[in-house]
Amino acid sequence: MLFLFFVAAPSALFAAQKGPGVTVLIYHRFGEARYPTTNVSEERFREQLAYLMMNNYQVIPLADLVSALEHHTPLPEKAVVITIDDAYRSVYEVAWPILQSFGYPFTVFVYAQGVEEKYKGFMTWEQIRELRKAGVDFQDHSYSHSRLVDRPKGLDDAGYRSWIRNDLQKGFDIMTERLGEKPKFFSIPYGLYDTTVLEEAKAMGYAAILSQDPGSVSPETDVMLIPREPILGNDWSTMAHFEEVLERVDMPVTAMEPRPAPRQEKVIRRFGAALLYPERYKQETLGIYVTGLGWHKARIDGNFVFIDNDRPLPQRITRITVSGKEKDSGRLAFRTWMVVD
Repeated sequence: MLFLFFVAAPSALFAAQKGPGVTVLIYHRFGEARYPTTNVSEERFREQLAYLMMNNYQVIPLADLVSALEHHTPLPEKAVVITIDDAYRSVYEVAWPILQSFGYPFTVFVYAQGVEEKYKGFMTWEQIRELRKAGVDFQDHSYSHSRLVDRPKGLDDAGYRSWIRNDLQKGFDIMTERLGEKPKFFSIPYGLYDTTVLEEAKAMGYAAILSQDPGSVSPETDVMLIPREPILGNDWSTMAHFEEVLERVDMPVTAMEPRPAPRQEKVIRRFGAALLYPERYKQETLGIYVTGLGWHKARIDGNFVFIDNDRPLPQRITRITVSGKEKDSGRLAFRTWMVVD
């Protein structure tokens, strides 16, 4: 049986735009070496912002990107959006002074329980209001920062959906009460999602939902699943990696197989995607990467690129990436999504 996840087609004018899209960066901690997996050093962060300035990148507010996607207006070239998840205190003490010195806008997604219950290492509401008054954007990152794809034991489908909904609503309400304005954007905790999580998040009425799937934003990007490039840890915060992600471009697709729904079968027989612009890519470079199965050269059937598979997936969370190099620019283009067992 063929399971495809279809992506809404953009208007012809909007879809005609070519060239690099917008890179949305995601950070967590700054200058907190005792948390190496989520940290970037103060020096490296300053170096990265300087690189953006020296190479004429535009750093734009997240709201501007969302507006462009919603209204099908052209995206700026060489543009970057800076986002920070969780609202750790190092945002206030380290990142904010550096970002302020460059004049760059940014968005912080607030782990509401961490701030509300005054967890160690988190910002206070007073600090958040101070930064907000200075123009910093604060948005929603759920109440409990739970892995929303992990259904608590004993819950049926209705109970599971209610659990997700209650957590999102609680975070939403606290943000609204503490800041006097309803949050408009939501970043998924841990970046883990499936169709159930996305449906419940969309039902909250957010104008945009952000994942942690690596990738660039193009006019064809779904505003309800915006990818972000993580900049953290020893490997993913290096300047080499930082420069690399800025060069990547989106690979627009019209359908994905399998769709990002809870996985039912032990073996997924085919991974693939229908490319919106198959003529853009060098066919010999087209491939598909699957977590635990590695990269494989793709087979091509019209605009559909795919690989067949007879092996069980070794991990519960599986990311799938379809990639290839553009003929004109030679840049790496790709699209990533996930399936969850």
